[in-house]
Amino acid sequence: MTLAELQALERDYLMPTYARQPVDFVRGEGTRLWDAEGNEYLDFLTGISVSQIGHCHPALVEAISEQAARLIHVGNLFYTEPAMRLARRLSERSLGGKVFFTNSGAEAIECAIKLARKRRRGGEIVVLSGGFHGRTMGALSATPQEGKQQPFAPLVPGFRVVPRENPVLEEVVTGDTAAVLIEPIQGESGIWPVERGVLEAARSLCDDAGALLIFDEVQCGMGRTGSLWAWERAGVRPDVMTLAKGLGDGVPIGACVAAPDYSDGLEAGDHGSTFAGSPLIAAAANAVLDVVDDEGFLAEGRRKGELLRDGLAALGLDVRGAGLMLAFRAEDGPDLVRRALLEQRLVLNAPAPDAVRLLPPLTVSDEEIGQAVRRIGALLG
Repeated sequence: MTLAELQALERDYLMPTYARQPVDFVRGEGTRLWDAEGNEYLDFLTGISVSQIGHCHPALVEAISEQAARLIHVGNLFYTEPAMRLARRLSERSLGGKVFFTNSGAEAIECAIKLARKRRRGGEIVVLSGGFHGRTMGALSATPQEGKQQPFAPLVPGFRVVPRENPVLEEVVTGDTAAVLIEPIQGESGIWPVERGVLEAARSLCDDAGALLIFDEVQCGMGRTGSLWAWERAGVRPDVMTLAKGLGDGVPIGACVAAPDYSDGLEAGDHGSTFAGSPLIAAAANAVLDVVDDEGFLAEGRRKGELLRDGLAALGLDVRGAGLMLAFRAEDGPDLVRRALLEQRLVLNAPAPDAVRLLPPLTVSDEEIGQAVRRIGALLG
């Protein structure tokens, strides 16, 4: 089909919830994408921090193909080896407790909210301004962005919003607080790292109040910041963490992981998901972990992140973020992103009107980083 035919199908048959760019991608390999006309692009967005090990990584393709030929789905009323193995790996490499599998980051947040609410009935959940935790009703209620929330009011009650820059958490975290929910690096508001002092204060206050500290690592986890989890980089350990995106490298998976003391808060029948943790999806996530969960690989990610940051800074750009999760300030981010796609065949994203976000695969090469920097430089003139 031509692009015009696809656009006509979208107009007639899809709800108009996405502002799509006028490109039809048909193939991917590593950091490269190709459209239907054979044009090659550099992908520095990766489906918004999803294709962590690049497009169609051979190990991932092999794992999916082998599992699909063996067993795709049976549901969570039975045991399957890929899911049990993945749960053990995530636990041992994070908080040491238990895991609930989901299909997405928003669903992982819903699980974390239910853990907190069941543990402290009626307790408030404190969130930071600028945070983004998902679009299902509970996750949306934890996302203090008026444009996203207002059309769907009334929301789920019991969320308290504090400023990101000066949250004065000691004034709001009390014995009635169920949890404090934070993205260590806020992604959808424009890549804003939360100061370590704020994370440390949240940890201390949650300990004093008996509240859960929940970190949303849906976008910043799975090696994106140069450590497997962003909280490791900050040195502040949460009680609960949520994962998704890069955990599956394109297949739909999320997870809520709790520390041992909080792992048994949900009982049989309290929560569930038809498709979550299927053998096919778990096999894919295990293959991704095989690549990412390696100190040499993570160290390379840190080095590449500095290389990209230095290249952007050399263009005179104001850069923020960590590892390969970066953004720079731009007067008209959406226009620059559109020009990058159509003029330079470079895939970027504008999460805010004055920001451009870069989320290349962790397997990106030094040469590809140099190419991306040069293409951005050409746009800036």
